[in-house]
Amino acid sequence: MNPHAPSLYERLGGEELISALIPAFYTRVLADPELAPFFKHTELEKLHSMQREFFVMATGGPLTYNGRPLAHAHHGRGITRQHFASFTGHLVETLFDLNVTQEEADEVIDRINAMTNEITGASY
Repeated sequence: MNPHAPSLYERLGGEELISALIPAFYTRVLADPELAPFFKHTELEKLHSMQREFFVMATGGPLTYNGRPLAHAHHGRGITRQHFASFTGHLVETLFDLNVTQEEADEVIDRINAMTNEITGASY
């Protein structure tokens, strides 16, 4: 591994891409009748802020995620693997809309998929 190779965050376009990704992505998620109920009582500004931190950290950017551990934040919400698949499907569609390559989108999804058990409750 080349220590001087750009991070996924840098290859995606850094803060500019993340700033465009989060609102566009949640527009899709909130329009999905199976996913929207999970966010019914969520303060969207806080969600966007936490997701920005999360995506910057997950892609190797300069921020640290300071939110609650994923397993705790999602515990008891009834999120199934199908919900998670729909969520990541919307993410891929949004990434493509932002001209992210297939290879980079796959890399983002691989990093998100590594957290599936924490989000769906399978880690308990």
